[in-house]
Amino acid sequence: MTRLNLVLLLAVIASALYLVRVQYESRRLFTDLDRAVAEAHRLELENERLQVEKRAQATPLRVEKLAREKLQMRSATPAITTYATYAEPAAADTGTVGTPARATSGVVR
Repeated sequence: MTRLNLVLLLAVIASALYLVRVQYESRRLFTDLDRAVAEAHRLELENERLQVEKRAQATPLRVEKLAREKLQMRSATPAITTYATYAEPAAADTGTVGTPARATSGVVR
C-alpha cells in the first residue's frame, strides 16, 4: 500500500511541475504575442506617416519647383519646341516598300 502511495505522490509532483512549466510557457508566449501586436501597430502608424509624407513630397507644385531649381528644366513653349516632320516618299522612288523618308525639322516660332 505504501508503494502505491509513493507512486501516486510522485505522479502528483510530476503533474504539478508540468503544470507550472506549461503556465510559464503560456505567459511567455502571451507576452511575445503582445509585443508583436504592439510592434505591428507601431509599424502600421509609421507606414501611414510615410504615406502622408510621400504624398506631401509629390505635389505637382513641389515637383515643378525641384525640376526648375535642381534640374534646371523649363516649361515647354511653342517658341522652344522643335517639331519633326516627315516628307512623303516620291511616287517615282526605287519602289522599295517600307523605307523611311528623310526627316526634316524646324523650329516653329
